[in-house]
Amino acid sequence: MHLARFPRHFLAHLPTPLERLDRLTKELGGPEIWIKRDDCTGLSTGGNKTRKLEFLMAEAEAQGAELVMTQGATQSNHARQTAAFAAKLGMKCHILLEDRTGSNDANYNNNGNVLLDHLHGATTEKRPGGGDMNAEMEAVADRLRAEGKKVYTIPGGGSNATGALGYVNCAFEILQQANAGGLKIDHIVHATGSAGTQAGLITGLKAMNAQIPLLGIGVRAPKPKQEENVFNLACATAEKLGCAGVVKREDVVANTDYVGAGYGIPTESGLEAIRMFAELEAILLDPVYSSKGAAGFIDLIRRGHFKKGERVVFLHTGGAAGLFGYDFAFDFKNRWQAA
Repeated sequence: MHLARFPRHFLAHLPTPLERLDRLTKELGGPEIWIKRDDCTGLSTGGNKTRKLEFLMAEAEAQGAELVMTQGATQSNHARQTAAFAAKLGMKCHILLEDRTGSNDANYNNNGNVLLDHLHGATTEKRPGGGDMNAEMEAVADRLRAEGKKVYTIPGGGSNATGALGYVNCAFEILQQANAGGLKIDHIVHATGSAGTQAGLITGLKAMNAQIPLLGIGVRAPKPKQEENVFNLACATAEKLGCAGVVKREDVVANTDYVGAGYGIPTESGLEAIRMFAELEAILLDPVYSSKGAAGFIDLIRRGHFKKGERVVFLHTGGAAGLFGYDFAFDFKNRWQAA
């Protein structure tokens, strides 16, 4: 597990805090709730992708890239963090944005993460939803390479074996903090989408024999597909690290009951989670990933899945900048009048 063997840019603000959420714990009346604050990684409001980009962007630089490309949904947190990382390193960045929701809302299409993409100097192209975005990206990259440009492509979410190293490192970090504080962790829960965060975490946890169950709350794919994606990437990550076979299929668990109408479409339970975290703990969730992860987490507590006396860590993947693209989901005017 000698991660220093791999190129890395140390730009993230690490270690991120591991905090107890007293008011949320009291409100829900279940387990003792802790939060791993990966919304605090730095670089343009932070988020989980920054850990992945430390390894990905170092690899890009090692390969002599002058331009990095990636792809994601319109309000992609990963796109915003890639643009920010590229700006920090003085590299050009080009992003393909997929319209997965069909929204015509002006803020959704131009504010939030999209605004920050452009502020960091990235250029963007739009694509309709439902296509093979990685293939679309490679086609554009090949055209740029034919023009003589040195291009490094990053898959959606930064989710390949190189990017997943960032969450192998996060697993080490969580265990180090827990050990230093005498904190016995019974479960870790987080939002899972492009698979890199969950794959890296489970690889790191299993490699260290942490014996902490990891649960991903899905935000897009059905359960069989999500678990298959995570397991395949975990296997590739373990092989890259030299510990092939450390992750078994049964180690990868995803609950996809909280996706709602589809990726990027807010749910009532997700909006409730945003309000609870904001009003009880002054923590901002995003409408796409962390809110649906938190909604599943909250519902499972209410159902008794996590028991009183247990300690559960919710890993906050960040993304609060996306709130400014989803203002239509919050009816504050009527709520204020009702109050």
